[in-house]
Amino acid sequence: MSRFYNMTVTISRQDSARLDAIKTSAKAEWPFDDWSDNGGDGNDSPTASAEGFLSGGESEEQFIERLSVAVWKANGAYCDVIVDATFLESLPYETHHLDEADYQRLIKGTPMAKKES
Repeated sequence: MSRFYNMTVTISRQDSARLDAIKTSAKAEWPFDDWSDNGGDGNDSPTASAEGFLSGGESEEQFIERLSVAVWKANGAYCDVIVDATFLESLPYETHHLDEADYQRLIKGTPMAKKES
């Protein structure tokens, strides 16, 4: 069973000389493509996000471990690997349904009364 996710990764305290290898290794684990640099100098906290599927029963935690190990190996040492995982198949949502009374009110041009704060 596969599950659809958006993963955002931010890497910091990495060896700037190994940045290309880090990005390549991260992309081998998830389809990260467009990297942005939060610090603006080309190597401060690069961030990327992409959508994809976790499959084979892999959990978010297992993916994060797999990604982190790949980045650490490419870096040659520990660095911060921060991952925001968003499960896209079950996002919070609200269902709205207007009834006939709403129809009558809105057709007449009467908006909903504003709630007081």
